[in-house]
Amino acid sequence: MFRAVRPVLLLLAVAIPAVVLRLLGTHPPALASIVVFGIAVVAASFVLAWAAEAAEMDIAGGLAIAVLAVIAVLPEYAVDLYFAHTAGSNPEYVQYAAANMTGSNRLLLGLGWSSVALISLYVASRRSGRTVRALVLDSGYRRELGFLAVAGVVAFVIPVTGEIHLLLGIALLAFFAFYLYRAATGGHGDEPDLIGPAATIGALPKVARRITVTAMFVAAAGVILAAAEPFADSLVEGGHALGIDQFLLVQWLAPLASEAPEFIVALLFAWRGKGAAALGLLISAKVNQWTLLIGSLPIAYGLGGGGAALHLDGRQIEEFLLTATQTLLGLAILLNLRFPRWAAWTLLGLFAVQFAVPGQTGRYVISAIYLALAIGAAIHNRKQLIPTITAPFRRTTAKPAADRADELIKV
Repeated sequence: MFRAVRPVLLLLAVAIPAVVLRLLGTHPPALASIVVFGIAVVAASFVLAWAAEAAEMDIAGGLAIAVLAVIAVLPEYAVDLYFAHTAGSNPEYVQYAAANMTGSNRLLLGLGWSSVALISLYVASRRSGRTVRALVLDSGYRRELGFLAVAGVVAFVIPVTGEIHLLLGIALLAFFAFYLYRAATGGHGDEPDLIGPAATIGALPKVARRITVTAMFVAAAGVILAAAEPFADSLVEGGHALGIDQFLLVQWLAPLASEAPEFIVALLFAWRGKGAAALGLLISAKVNQWTLLIGSLPIAYGLGGGGAALHLDGRQIEEFLLTATQTLLGLAILLNLRFPRWAAWTLLGLFAVQFAVPGQTGRYVISAIYLALAIGAAIHNRKQLIPTITAPFRRTTAKPAADRADELIKV
């Protein structure tokens, strides 16, 4: 038993300084706070990810994927919702809520999806001794893509109106609830494939496993609640201290800390030749971000003293537009359930280019490139467009990729 939870105890021990500082009400200098509270967020994120994976032993397959994706990004949500809640009384924080959301979203697709595909193709090519050019998803993932398609298109309402209205938030939360329902009733039939500490915990007897997983959830949640607020504030203060744009610091450093475990789990799956499962996890996380996260922002804003809509300025609007067009391209590429090597390199390249082309004009140019490529890919895969959009609303039976040749095939 101790051997199974030893990695968990080590990570929770790493988080103790942050919890102690929070309980004492002590506020170290900004840079020290970023380190101390950031490490606590990362540590708790790993504990949450392991607990969520081990919980797959007791949750139905499709629902497990959705729940795992939700739990894995809870640290990110805690930081973003704090920014949105604070923005209700301090309008300056609106930009940070938008920064964290758009940064994590683009990081997930631009770096996450592409890295998983490239690693999966490398592993498959090495094992087969021949060039493997595309990662193939089983047909059950069309439902997740359908949910992402609907939410991704609706998301264009935000840059068009320049706000995230409470009514839009409620609609997105309802759509997320429907997503969980569909995941629970029509999920994938795959057996859990756990790795690392999650596998050790998952192998425990049922009662011991459930007690351990519950304790991990509670402990990790406690650490995140203690560390999220000071970590978020330290990012803003650290920007002042370092002379770095606070918007950029919040946009990229916070998501890197909170999403590290999710990325690592996905990359490990890809390295083990489970590329479809890895990509499926990241697709589900994208659905969560476009529904649960965005839907929660105006509610948190209102509870913090704001109005019925979270209003965005020009910079935030261009960031949302760039994020939405990137999502469209990812969707258009995957309409036929294949992720070609060239597409992975394209997404990764465009993600990198945004750092070399700053400013409003650069953002709009890259958005136009994303949109043009998305339209081209959608036309090429047009036969799968309607089946994908309607997939969330009809019952489908997942056909394993193994029955369609191999999970990874040469094209």
